[in-house]
Amino acid sequence: MNIITLVARIAEACQLGSSRTDRSALPTQAFEPGATRVGHLPARFDHQIRATPAGSIRVHKPVCAKLLGLATALALICSAAQAEELMRVTLLGTGSPRPAPDRNGPSTLVEAGGLRLMFDFGRGNTVALFRLKVPIGSIDAHFLTHMHSDHINGLPDTYLTGWLGTPYANRTKPFRLFGPKGTQAMMENLYAAFSEDRRIRQEDEGYPLSGVAFDAKDIEEGTVFEQDGVRVSAFPVDHGEHIKPAFGYRIDYRGHAVVLSGDTRYSKRIEKEATGADLLVHEVATVSGNPDKVLADFPNYRTILAHHTNPVEAGRLFAAARPKLAVYSHIVSPDNPAKGVPSATPAEIVAQTRQSYDGPLVVGEDLMRFSVTDDGVEQIKN
Repeated sequence: MNIITLVARIAEACQLGSSRTDRSALPTQAFEPGATRVGHLPARFDHQIRATPAGSIRVHKPVCAKLLGLATALALICSAAQAEELMRVTLLGTGSPRPAPDRNGPSTLVEAGGLRLMFDFGRGNTVALFRLKVPIGSIDAHFLTHMHSDHINGLPDTYLTGWLGTPYANRTKPFRLFGPKGTQAMMENLYAAFSEDRRIRQEDEGYPLSGVAFDAKDIEEGTVFEQDGVRVSAFPVDHGEHIKPAFGYRIDYRGHAVVLSGDTRYSKRIEKEATGADLLVHEVATVSGNPDKVLADFPNYRTILAHHTNPVEAGRLFAAARPKLAVYSHIVSPDNPAKGVPSATPAEIVAQTRQSYDGPLVVGEDLMRFSVTDDGVEQIKN
């Protein structure tokens, strides 16, 4: 037991108005005259703490005030010494095109250096932000991995709802968006498509047009965003020959890194980018049970699976890259309810992954949060 815990327990007894505390809660060394190591009481307190036959100790009143003051000071020191959170990653949506109520479409929020960065815009992302009490308009920059609809069908909602003059939105500066070729043209067309909404809200509610303006950029491989010590780099991934460019992203801040795979087959480039990273958020695709029961009636599922990474392949990548923590998101699991074939469960996904990887692994769920500090990365309990 260290001195912080020791003093806190005695101080607690004082605060409760008790003069006794359990001797068993204190180390024997605390009663040794002259003890000065952490976990021991200083010698000057020795004459003021005496053992009693009942196995408890009596704390004399004069020392209570000293102990309470010391406990408070030590508690503050202990709090300050806790590892500073450098990055926070929240899974806003972990699903796929499948409109399941338990998983929003793919979307991830990364917070670092006082900035909020949002990656992809699957359905329900604004609802997730609302549940987190994160104003939509507070996002500093937005990033797209590729142009599949399940990654952008929530974009109009994020863009337009974020402009509303309300506590949950209230954007007053241009909407910043980075993405593959076609991103700028898409935003220009989106701006035109909602011209009447923009006119009505500006004339009727007086919202500043600066909040619905946009700054969209078509990006290429390399650093695409750098601000306040936070660097976002895009790298190409393999989502199929017709889906190019498709990007993954690496976010670096103060010597730590978070890697988002985007949609991809097994990719050596992701393996390289994620080597030694704090957190790797990777997509996965698999079928529960016998794939033939799904693929026979819906052969398109075969093409879908061929554009993604299965759990065994992902496990090999994790084993090679060895991130501190690997997390699955954008979970693609074709099903066939008519034939009694459900989506793969998290337990099935883990079991398949364990064929090739034995390290730290989490199957993501919506609103899961992860904290990156100098001490490592851990899931934040909701």
